[in-house]
Amino acid sequence: MPSHLFADRPAPQPPAHDAVDALIHRTRRLRGDVDAVGRNAVTDEDGPQARWQRALCDLAVQHLDNLGEQLGQLKAGLPAQRSAPRDGDARVDGPPAGSPPNRVGSAEWNLLTDEVSWSEELYEIFGRPPGSPPLSLDDLPSVLLPDDQPKLTSMVTGCLVDGRPMDGEFRIVLPDSRVRTLHMTGEPVLDSEGCTASMWAVLRDVSELRRSEETVSRTRDSAQTDERIERTEHRMAVELQETVLPPWRGSLRLPQQGPGALDIAAHYLPSASSGLIGGDWYDAMELPDGRTLLTVGDLTGHGIPATSAMAMMLGALRGMAVAGIEPGALMGHLNHLLETSVQPALGSALCCRFDPATGLLSWAQAGHPAPLLFRDGTGRQLPPPDGVLLGAASRVAYEQDEVRLLPGDVLVLHTDGLTRRSDRGAGPEELLALAPLFAQARTAQECVRGVVEEFGGTERLDDACVLVARIGA
Repeated sequence: MPSHLFADRPAPQPPAHDAVDALIHRTRRLRGDVDAVGRNAVTDEDGPQARWQRALCDLAVQHLDNLGEQLGQLKAGLPAQRSAPRDGDARVDGPPAGSPPNRVGSAEWNLLTDEVSWSEELYEIFGRPPGSPPLSLDDLPSVLLPDDQPKLTSMVTGCLVDGRPMDGEFRIVLPDSRVRTLHMTGEPVLDSEGCTASMWAVLRDVSELRRSEETVSRTRDSAQTDERIERTEHRMAVELQETVLPPWRGSLRLPQQGPGALDIAAHYLPSASSGLIGGDWYDAMELPDGRTLLTVGDLTGHGIPATSAMAMMLGALRGMAVAGIEPGALMGHLNHLLETSVQPALGSALCCRFDPATGLLSWAQAGHPAPLLFRDGTGRQLPPPDGVLLGAASRVAYEQDEVRLLPGDVLVLHTDGLTRRSDRGAGPEELLALAPLFAQARTAQECVRGVVEEFGGTERLDDACVLVARIGA
């Protein structure tokens, strides 16, 4: 950078090269560490959070690149000092091939002679050929964007008239129509009588830095917006789920009077991520003919689409059950409904109809885990009748099976999201191992509590429902 034309002050001494070399080395090392963090942060995901993390790493690298360049210029010294090294002096290496152009330059405008002095770096920053006339203070605003010209005028006036240091940014238009953002700092240079003789300034190209900052701000805002939307959708999904699922808590007795009544309890277990509200359902209700409906099911997807589809399916299932449609035929109607819905999805379901007068359980399933029957301290999985996933095929017939239940039997219905760990499902073996616990339980609620204690504290990839029906005497 050029020296002050009229500065009545001693020339600053260049910093010790060893100290600057140490700073350059530490900056390069830190830059490499930050770059490594950025590479490790790159994943296949392209969500707002990932984009914000990448933008932050890019911004940090940009800052360190700028710092490295400025330290390099500090080590090299003034242009006049490094242009012709003396014999015996160590030669300063130039920037490596392919490195970005210098981003810091300086200028001085002499108010007495109208002489203007620009450093070589400043010509490069303004995109002007070396040797061309530097811009005077009167001509400088002509290369600025119109919106930024008043800002430069105010900065220069405050410096020359009021003696205030300059510190501000403005945008210039290069000859090739590209736009750059420059940060300008400067101060007046006084003569021996204390009058302003010239103005000296340092200009730094901060275009890449500002673009990186804008990217960070934009991705952060996008991530925050997505987070607000996700929270809102999660709250709406939870409210919809709570509205649709049965309002009863604890144990339910169906029918409320008479022999062979079912003692029923159920529980919903959320996934490890509370944001994943799925389309799982459970239900039990007394039908007009005195029989009892028991059902659990699960639809693909999460959030409002899954819970709204679950509401549609459960409403249809209740209506058809009240109308007296048998479980097998009911599954066929649900399959047609899901297949022709506006938002097609896949689902699994289990529908049971229990007659307390005869103890007969009629049931059908659609790609769903079969009920587990516990009797006399042991358990087994009921052989499933044929039935494919809901929404997977057209005009599919669903078989129906029957089994007679005895007083004291425990029937367990569950969705396949019930897991011990994220890598292993709680299939029949894990649930059947609870047979001794069910044999000692006096109510269905105690059975459900045992399932929740066994599986509720573990992480699951999906939410789950469990329904227990205990046949009374």
